[in-house]
Amino acid sequence: MSFFPAWRAWRRFKRLPPEWRNIVFYSESGQDWHQFAGLIEQLNGPLDRKVCYVTSDRHDAGLARKHPNYQAFCIPEGLFLTIFFQVNRSDVFVLTMMDLDNLQLKRSLHPVHYVYLFHSMGSTHMVDNEDSFDHYETLFCAGPHQVEEIRRREELAGLAPKHLYEYGHPRLEEVIAAGQAWSRSKPADEPPVVLIAPTWGETSIFNTCGTELIAVLLEAGYHVIMRPHYQSNRQTPEVIAAVRGAFAGRERFEYIDRQGETESILRSDILVSDWSAMALEFGLGLEKPVLFIDVPRRVRNPNWQAFGIEPIENTMREQLGEVVAPERLSEAPAAIERLLSEPDRFRAQMRSLREAVVFRLGHSIPDGAAEIARLADGQRGVGSADNHG
Repeated sequence: MSFFPAWRAWRRFKRLPPEWRNIVFYSESGQDWHQFAGLIEQLNGPLDRKVCYVTSDRHDAGLARKHPNYQAFCIPEGLFLTIFFQVNRSDVFVLTMMDLDNLQLKRSLHPVHYVYLFHSMGSTHMVDNEDSFDHYETLFCAGPHQVEEIRRREELAGLAPKHLYEYGHPRLEEVIAAGQAWSRSKPADEPPVVLIAPTWGETSIFNTCGTELIAVLLEAGYHVIMRPHYQSNRQTPEVIAAVRGAFAGRERFEYIDRQGETESILRSDILVSDWSAMALEFGLGLEKPVLFIDVPRRVRNPNWQAFGIEPIENTMREQLGEVVAPERLSEAPAAIERLLSEPDRFRAQMRSLREAVVFRLGHSIPDGAAEIARLADGQRGVGSADNHG
């Protein structure tokens, strides 16, 4: 997008009357739309609230939404996005962008109430920066572990307590519903489907042992789906291309790179992952096992052990499946066979576990939208006033 369309979008937003800036959502990428869509639909419809949606992605599906209570704007990365953040006049500003005020995009000079939605069920204190979540008024937490970790961070850093809302994880609810509706019968002679979907970064599966792992699984007779994290295609596209290229055209090998895509998850009998929080969605949502490849942890907070809390990605590994060392990948097929041998026992275990580790199962979207509306009522006119100066 060129200079002038970005300038016009910023000016249009700036000139909105205060009632349109009472609730504003911001999306870095179209990948975030699935995090926001349900909340916005609930706010626009049953709650009859006006919502403004700002995205930096001109391909964002949110730009195409039509509703009398909804307006969308595209302000791409660059000068006007920086200005938009710094002089933003809104009452409640909802986003999934971490590290507000730590990097280029800063808190507004005006009294905006920032609401952060955790986009996964993962822990907050190891794979993210130490101060990634410090500069928000409200955090929508997926489960009790996130509340415990944030409170511990506040204690260690001497921060004022935030409003921690027990939100849950809508994506998990979607996966549960999709799994219950999935009814494809599988021929007896069809091999198990193995989905490889790790986290991203230099120590992830595809960056360390992806080619060897896929070769072992194909040799064992499995159908293998390669599904990299979208950040992997951004950060190390040459690595993903090399792993994919090594098996291009091979029978029983697939490549998928659509974030939020569900069919590959539903078709799979087992997930192979590393430190990705997707393992929680797969195990708890579909009640299917996970094989973890024990690559080095992705650590962005070198002080995480000071919290005295083990990340949920680690504590739940043996409940969700088994762990294999990357130097012993030849053991992966035997581990997969063990994990697939008792599906009924595993399903019962996952149903019990998810009730304990996830808030508000089945109610996150309507309850979360009502909480945003409540916050917006309390903030009405606080951050959005005097827009036309």
